[in-house]
Amino acid sequence: MTPRWPERLWIVRHGESAGNVARDLAYQQGLARIDLTGRDVDVPLSGLGQQQARALGHWFAEGREDGRPNVVLSSPYLRAQETARLFRDAGGCPADTRIHLDERLREKEFGILDGLTGKGIRAEYPQQAELRASLGKFYHRPPGGESWCDVIFRLRTLMDTVGLHHGGCRVMIVAHQVVVLCLRYIIEGLTEEEILAIDREKDVANCSITEYRWCAGAEGSDGEMQLVRYNVTAPMEAEDTPVTREPDPIVGTRG
Repeated sequence: MTPRWPERLWIVRHGESAGNVARDLAYQQGLARIDLTGRDVDVPLSGLGQQQARALGHWFAEGREDGRPNVVLSSPYLRAQETARLFRDAGGCPADTRIHLDERLREKEFGILDGLTGKGIRAEYPQQAELRASLGKFYHRPPGGESWCDVIFRLRTLMDTVGLHHGGCRVMIVAHQVVVLCLRYIIEGLTEEEILAIDREKDVANCSITEYRWCAGAEGSDGEMQLVRYNVTAPMEAEDTPVTREPDPIVGTRG
């Protein structure tokens, strides 16, 4: 009988992106808008982000994880694809491992607020800033964008696909900060208050590892995925590669 869930599941946030760098600069300079052109989907990794992805690959290649993934799923956004490819090229998984792109792993969509800093949102869309403050990030959906709940809806179907097609496998997912958090919400059956408390505690680091292992239940029980560790940055620290975390702005930008 094929197991219902992966034997191991690693969830990784992409490496630092050019968007992360531009966002931090915009906040430092008190700007209303982040200095980026083109689509968010096409934002690449920064040079440091490439180093982080390679460090992650080296960590797995050296056997630090008691096994390597044999299935890799990635957000279609360029920064996630590049992270997955550099990870594979550095030996993090077998060289012939296919990187499966899945649009359900894409970044949270910010609609009319995309590219704005907190200052810009308050200036251009004060009503949205008020709504977000009232509803909270879990339920606030900007026009043309998504709430955390919307992200969770699509990720629930993704996890059904993972269980159906990759049961018993060693699976790695490469995606975005909100996706990492929302997957924790789904897998662990957390409440809104619990996942937002985790979010407030510390931002998800670029190329950090969140790991789950399958734990068989008692006879007649389906068993469950159990969290082993969260937001681990040891691969970067082992190579003296700087660890980066993008703080969560008032309503969110590129992550």
